[in-house]
Amino acid sequence: MNVAIIGATGYSGAELFRLLHGHPHVSRCDVFSSSQDGVHLSESFPHVGSVDGAVLHKLEIEALSRYDAVFFATPPGVSGEWAPALIDRGVKVIDLSGDFRLKDGAVYEQWYGRQAAPAEYLQKAVYGLTEWNREAVREAVLLSNPGCYPTATLLGLAPLVKEGLIKEDSIIVDAKSGVSGAGRKAGLGTHFSEVNENVKIYKVNVHQHIPEIEQTLQTWNEAMEPITFSTHLIPMTRGIMATIYAKAKQPLSPNDLVDLYKTSYEGSPFVRVRKVGQFPATKEVYGSNYCDIGLAYDERTGRVTVVSVIDNLMKGAAGQAVQNFNLMMGLDEAEGLRFLPIYP
Repeated sequence: MNVAIIGATGYSGAELFRLLHGHPHVSRCDVFSSSQDGVHLSESFPHVGSVDGAVLHKLEIEALSRYDAVFFATPPGVSGEWAPALIDRGVKVIDLSGDFRLKDGAVYEQWYGRQAAPAEYLQKAVYGLTEWNREAVREAVLLSNPGCYPTATLLGLAPLVKEGLIKEDSIIVDAKSGVSGAGRKAGLGTHFSEVNENVKIYKVNVHQHIPEIEQTLQTWNEAMEPITFSTHLIPMTRGIMATIYAKAKQPLSPNDLVDLYKTSYEGSPFVRVRKVGQFPATKEVYGSNYCDIGLAYDERTGRVTVVSVIDNLMKGAAGQAVQNFNLMMGLDEAEGLRFLPIYP
């Protein structure tokens, strides 16, 4: 298959190129840019070297229409403008931005502060939380790849919410991310002197991933209430840890929790559930498409604790996008992703 990446000069785009360049069913992977036509990707990312297909091309609908699939690893607003024309030409689109995640355009405009994509395409988009939406992903023409925080959070919450085991108004998510989650563009907030030896909270109660998480939770259980969701920047390059708290409706044993999650994710090659008393660390999924989950129940408070970790550039972006691409193309979802994390 021939595929294209729009936005390959960002971190997620570079990871996509790495994965697709070595994918066993991709014969050609071309890269496109709105501003660097004719420039080799190695000018932005020297680690790419002089590999074929890494010269950036100008964005043109006719040229992009010749590919089997087009990946958008772009800032908000780009895919909402360009993707509809490609879909109308029969090209499958995998969008890593937030442009098609929210079904209600007014909600998107409230949280993202920009015009939403056409309503027809918002409704057509399939939300690509692979483990819980496989059948829809297989039939998708427009795939909306989940955000990094929602991926870790929703995979951590799904069994509890779907089984109705927690109180609908009790969810608190304390999430932490490495600096690559902020993208490659330089800014004061990601300056070394500001981040090093420092932890800071940001976008308190206004993070754009909040409505995305709530939308999916309410799809699983209409009674779900708004969540408390806090994000923190950590002085590391990659990784997300979401520590999730929720009040149980009735007492739960740690063994039952682990059994529930292992049963729920049986047949999901990229979700690994830890044994009772074991909890994952971000470094244990580094560079991989895994989501590792640890569980606990506090008898004193009646709360469940879920610890969910991912690599934000892999399972939180490029890796999950390739996982979804595989299903859309009739392949095994693990194609091109069967490798262990990098450690240490």
